[in-house]
Amino acid sequence: MFPTVSHFLSYLFGIDVPLPFNTFGVFVALAFVGGYWAFTKELKRKEALGILHPTKRNVVIGEPASTLELVSNAFFGFLIGYKLIYALLNYKLFVSDAQTVLLSTKGNLLGGLALAALFAYWAHKEKDKVKLSKPKTVEVTVHPYELMSNMIVWAAVWGFLGAKIFDNLEHWDSFIKDPIGGLLSFSGLTFYGGLICGGAAVIYIARKNGIKPLHMLDVGGPGMMLAYSIGRIGCHLSGDGDWGIPNLNPKPFTWLPDWLWAYTYPNNVANEGNHIAGCIGKYCNELAQPVYPTPIYEVIIAFILFLILWKIRTRIKLPGMMFGIYLMLNGVERFFIELIRVNSKYTVAGIPFTQAELISSLLFIAGLLLVIYSIKNKEKHANY
Repeated sequence: MFPTVSHFLSYLFGIDVPLPFNTFGVFVALAFVGGYWAFTKELKRKEALGILHPTKRNVVIGEPASTLELVSNAFFGFLIGYKLIYALLNYKLFVSDAQTVLLSTKGNLLGGLALAALFAYWAHKEKDKVKLSKPKTVEVTVHPYELMSNMIVWAAVWGFLGAKIFDNLEHWDSFIKDPIGGLLSFSGLTFYGGLICGGAAVIYIARKNGIKPLHMLDVGGPGMMLAYSIGRIGCHLSGDGDWGIPNLNPKPFTWLPDWLWAYTYPNNVANEGNHIAGCIGKYCNELAQPVYPTPIYEVIIAFILFLILWKIRTRIKLPGMMFGIYLMLNGVERFFIELIRVNSKYTVAGIPFTQAELISSLLFIAGLLLVIYSIKNKEKHANY
C-alpha cells in the first residue's frame, strides 16, 4: 500500500522523497479534476443545444481595491503564511503528521504578517492596473461553464462537511469518544454525505445563475460517477478502511491477481491489523486475514457506469432522466457492494442494514421516481 505519495515514489523509483501529501488526498483532488472536466463538457454541450443560456451581469470596472478586498486578501494571506512558513520550518513534523500541523493553532506570526502584506499589496496593484479616472458600469456575459470554478469550491467545502457528518453518524461510538478529533480528522469520509451536501451546494449556485435544478442534475450525473471512480483509487491505494469482509475462498481463476481477489492491505492508513515485522514508521499494520478489495471493484464498476452514462447522454431528451438513471445505477452498485463490505450495521424491526444500504435503496427509489416523472412530463418539456 501507499499511504503517502512518498511511499508511491519509493516503490516506483526506489527514491526517498519526503512529501507531505497523502495518497488519498491526491486522488480526491484528481476526482474533482475529473468531475470538473465532465461537468464543463456537459455545460458547453447543453449551451450549444440551447438548453442552457448565458446570463448578463453588470459589473463596475476601473474602481480601486476596496477596503473589504484588501482586508479579505490580507486575511487569506495571513492564514497561508502563518501555516506555510511554520510547516516549512518544521518540515519533518509536517511530513510525518500534516494533519496536526494544519489543524493546530501553531504557526509562524512573521510569516503570516509578511504574506498578509504581500496579498494586500497584490490586490491593490491588480486593481490599480485597470483603474479609471471615472469608474463605469459594463454588462458582461457569463456562460454556464464559467460558473464551474465557483461550483467546485462550494462542492468541495460542503461535500467535505457532509462526508464528515455522515461518517461520524455511521461511527457514532467513536465520535462520542472524540468528537473534536472526529470532526477535524482528514480521514473517515462517507461518499453519500459528500454527494448530498456537495450536490445541494452546486444546485444552489446553479439556481442563482438561472440554471434549472433538473438541468444541473443531468449535467452532474456522468461527472459524479467518474469522480467516484477516481476517488476510490485513493481508497484502495491508501487502505483507508473501505475494504470488504474476510475472503478465505480460493481464487475462481488462476490468472486472477491475488490483490484483485483477496488482499491484506499492508501499510494501510487506517492502522488496522497486526504489526508488520521489521517495519518502522507510522503505517506498519497489515490485516490478519485477506479481505475483498472492494474499493478496486468500485473503481472498475463505476468507470464502466460512467462510460455508459457518457455514451447515452446525447440520446436522452427529457430533463431529470439522466440524473434519475445515475441515481438508480449508483444505488444498485453500492447496495450490492455492501454485501461484501465491512461497515457498521443498524437493526430496525429485526432487519439489519448499513447506512449505505439504506441510502442506496432510497437513491434507487428516488431515481426511479425521477425517471417516471420525466416520462409523464414529456409534453411539458417538449422543448428540452
